[in-house]
Amino acid sequence: MRSDVMKKGIDRSPHRSLFKAMGYLDSEIKGPLIAVANSANEIIPGHIHLRQIADAVKAGIRMAGGTPVEFGVIGVCDGITMNHAGMKYSLPSREIIADSIEIMCSAHPFDGLVLVGNCDKIIPGMLMAAGRLNIPAIYISGGPMLAGNYKGKSLDLISTFEAAGKVRLGNMSEKELLAWEDVACPGPGSCAGLFTANSMNCLSEALGMALPGNGTIPAVDSRRVRLAKQAGMKILELIKKNITPRKVMTEKAFRNAMVVDMAFGGSSNTTLHLPAIAKEVGVDLSLKEFNIISGKTPHLCSMSPGGKYHLEDLDRAGGISALMKELTRKKLLNTEEITVSGAKLKENIKDAEVIDSEVIRPLKNPYHKTGGLAVLFGNIAPEGSVVKEAAVAPAMLKFTGRARVFESEESAVKTIFEKKIKPGDCVIIRNEGPKGGPGMREMLTPTSAVMGMGLGESVALLTDGRFSGGTRGACIGHISPEAAAGGPLSIVKEGDIIEIDIPARKLNVRLSNAEIENRLKNIKPIKYLETRSYLSRYRRMVTSGSNGAVLK
Repeated sequence: MRSDVMKKGIDRSPHRSLFKAMGYLDSEIKGPLIAVANSANEIIPGHIHLRQIADAVKAGIRMAGGTPVEFGVIGVCDGITMNHAGMKYSLPSREIIADSIEIMCSAHPFDGLVLVGNCDKIIPGMLMAAGRLNIPAIYISGGPMLAGNYKGKSLDLISTFEAAGKVRLGNMSEKELLAWEDVACPGPGSCAGLFTANSMNCLSEALGMALPGNGTIPAVDSRRVRLAKQAGMKILELIKKNITPRKVMTEKAFRNAMVVDMAFGGSSNTTLHLPAIAKEVGVDLSLKEFNIISGKTPHLCSMSPGGKYHLEDLDRAGGISALMKELTRKKLLNTEEITVSGAKLKENIKDAEVIDSEVIRPLKNPYHKTGGLAVLFGNIAPEGSVVKEAAVAPAMLKFTGRARVFESEESAVKTIFEKKIKPGDCVIIRNEGPKGGPGMREMLTPTSAVMGMGLGESVALLTDGRFSGGTRGACIGHISPEAAAGGPLSIVKEGDIIEIDIPARKLNVRLSNAEIENRLKNIKPIKYLETRSYLSRYRRMVTSGSNGAVLK
């Protein structure tokens, strides 16, 4: 066993003594030692209940003859950090999470690893660590939150963000906003729509690193606890069979994840996280490949924020297994890939069936003929930019507008709330990329404000930062190279004409190449105040959003 290096033999008597100081029995020390990386905390609703999930995992490990050893993992709540400086730390936390798990599992050579997470950057950070360590590992999430309900209307977190814009416009009272606020997030779990957290939880199934049901079983459902026990038991089987993350997360497995991503219309942030995870196992994913896969994958699920369904509906309809079963009818998936169930993908989904053909539409009747995400290229996005096409109103798929240029999210939000953004405007928020932010802030407040104020079909938003997985509308993010790195977004001026053509995958400013080159020559590099903070180090080391914003 891998853990023998720290516990076996005469020379390891002091080490065993330290284990015994914590109450471990000789029999526990002799058995396989399984790390349980638990990101439970009291600041993320998706993680508030992970103590229970981790306990179930540990019970499963013990039932299968292993010894669980738990340690903590940090986590940032994207919703609570939205629209203030705290969001600068969200994406950078992904690297800290991956590094800290690597440290714990390298300093203490465990035999296996169970990753207990649920939200946003925690999931990719954990999967990055698993790929880097390459010891038997399995991921188990805390499950999605149920949708809220107000007078028969389904609500989720995004409803409250957009409602704030309605109040500013005078179309909703503050009293009703409070009523929505009280019920929109009714309990624990990752926020109810197909935002970043739930997109990644579902894609972990498609990637083969989580058991069937991981992405959709609600947080409050007892099946979630049973699944956690199964994950704990399964890790002992993975050790016995020597099934490691690099045997699971193959190039074909990443293709499967990208196909599922397009079929259910996942968060635009998956274009950051899948490439970042892939790099840890030696697989190279480019933004252009997302377009290739989107072109051949129909969009089968109309999920919030672009549609009316929530994760509980997707679960009721058959879950990710049923969606993948439908995709195999067109041979869009590589079903021979091994998964952490110990079986091939085809065995995991053989008994799956679609229960509700509106939630998971058949291939012959998709919501859209192509996938949910699109990558746009052009003279202000030569390395690419990303939009959640499935959540864009048809009227905005092709759009020409006047540039309204802002150097930060705060200045843009202030102008939107002051009702100074008009139909036909194209709001540009720059210097919010990985280096410029730093941290590539996620911006749900400006996009929700635009929707809440009734401008969703007449105003576009562009940024070198990120938009939330909960964003809907003509919101194009990840523009690369970013302005702070000298990208052409830095030369756009107030009043320039922006041309967006999502079906053609194009994003341009109406300027000649000569004019763009001339403006670029006159751009002065930003001088940043050096500090001792993590963000200062992150700025120096982070790469482009088109490269997954990984560190050099």
